Amino acid sequence: MRSLLLSLAALMSTGARAEAETILFVGNSFTFGANTPVRVMNADRVTDLNYEGVGERIGGVPGLFKRFTEQAGLDWQVSLETSGGKTLGWHLAERRAPIDRAWDHVVLQEYSTLDPDRPGDGAATIADARRIADLLRARNPKVAITLSATWTRPDLVFLPGKRWSGTPVATMANDLRRAIDTAARRAKADVAPVGQAFTCAIRSGVADANPYDGIDYTRVPLWSYDQYHASSYGYYLEALVVFGRVTGIDPRTLGAREAAASDLGFSEAETTALQQTAYDAIATDGGCGR
Repeated sequence: MRSLLLSLAALMSTGARAEAETILFVGNSFTFGANTPVRVMNADRVTDLNYEGVGERIGGVPGLFKRFTEQAGLDWQVSLETSGGKTLGWHLAERRAPIDRAWDHVVLQEYSTLDPDRPGDGAATIADARRIADLLRARNPKVAITLSATWTRPDLVFLPGKRWSGTPVATMANDLRRAIDTAARRAKADVAPVGQAFTCAIRSGVADANPYDGIDYTRVPLWSYDQYHASSYGYYLEALVVFGRVTGIDPRTLGAREAAASDLGFSEAETTALQQTAYDAIATDGGCGR
């Protein structure tokens, strides 16, 4: 695993690359920021490979990532290929052309339950991640691939009759993580512990654990109104974890006045708490949320 979190000063002292780093995000609504302003924020800073000149361009988590790189003094070209409710297998079958290029970095985000028909079953994810990795390495053998391990969905935990009903809030995220870890080993990829970061935020008192019993006003809500997708706070935390994992930069160096958080209306205390949570999740490889 790459050494943990270079300081910003150390990173900048290495000098700039002659060309911008390229990164592609492949995913669904958890990547494009459904149900929040994050969906269209910073869309002018990134390339939406599915945009065909009609409707809104997507910014999403890739847009937040790009904003962070700018503030860190990095030159990264950020692209995204996203579609709501889709698996990695769908992207490979239906969006192969925009994915099949030479990239320096690629972030892959699977469907929220791994297999839509068999929640928690990672067999297809493991196979599809490997297939995409092989495709990418045929174009650039040195491409760095990161799999995003996503969060517990309250609608599948706190409501009756669901796959994870009645389990602790960490259980679903940890189940997803185990499958993603296997997929990452097979694909020779890294893992961004996003789901564990959500649990870390809950355990540290930064975020509310159960949106169905009311939100504690001293804590941030990580999920949107459907208790499925993330809130702006949740997507911000996701982007911080991916940023820290992919670039090696300590997300705390972005600071209390980080621009995207300010645009989203976060307080400085909320911003620094989320940055600390992202750092803790990366530093412990998600151990703070297991």
